[in-house]
Amino acid sequence: MNADSIPEGRAEEQGEIAMKIAVRMDDITPDMDWKSFDAFVSLFRKYNFFPLLGIVPQNQDPKLTVDEADPDFYQKMINLQKEGFCLAMHGCNHLYATKKGGCFPLNPQSEFAGRQESEQRALLAKGKELLEKEGIYTDIFMAPGHTLDRTTVKILKELGFRCITDGFGTAPYKRWGMVWLPISFLRRFCFTDKEGITTLVIHANHSTKQQLDAYEKMFSENPDRFVSYSVFFEMEAKPQSLPARIKEYGLALGKQWAARAKRALRRG
Repeated sequence: MNADSIPEGRAEEQGEIAMKIAVRMDDITPDMDWKSFDAFVSLFRKYNFFPLLGIVPQNQDPKLTVDEADPDFYQKMINLQKEGFCLAMHGCNHLYATKKGGCFPLNPQSEFAGRQESEQRALLAKGKELLEKEGIYTDIFMAPGHTLDRTTVKILKELGFRCITDGFGTAPYKRWGMVWLPISFLRRFCFTDKEGITTLVIHANHSTKQQLDAYEKMFSENPDRFVSYSVFFEMEAKPQSLPARIKEYGLALGKQWAARAKRALRRG
């Protein structure tokens, strides 16, 4: 994450702002970067809106390990939920097992997409069981790398999940019997005047003071845009049309290719 890439947005001088922005934070684990996480929590409290937190039930991804695991992690998450934060299950182990992008191919790898149904079921059921054992109950799913397939959705429905935080759009929509809560295609698109709601995705680990200052400036200059994630649940979710589904897939795949090309140029 580069602070220079964080748009400042703009404060509206008059009239109601059209596009509302909810926030989701990925990679929430007992051994995450607590200094960064706590700094963001302070900002959310200061500007009075609350995000969705994606909790990894059994983190095995070494890239997410920053600090010693906090033994009070789950009680802290429960307390935040009572305060107004929403919680999601963020995969199970956060390990990529396939080179598949699934139905929303933002990335060419997945913990779930392309795996056998039995494997996916075991992982998803285990993740749900681990969270509920610690007192975390949620019907929202957040896929590592944004990647999952129709089999994943089928199993999630069977396990009682109701929503997936992913997809592109400006309002919740229904697909395969699940409600999808869209993210922004590009960060700057959060600040369009088009009517609707979208999600700004934040990864808190290793945030610098410069990055945190940039986020605070964004929040302070756009107080009427940022809303608690729970606002999504007050909105009607309509069926996604076939053209919208095709467009979404193309945008996700194009963004994946653009990111891969950018990385290749850097290596070159």
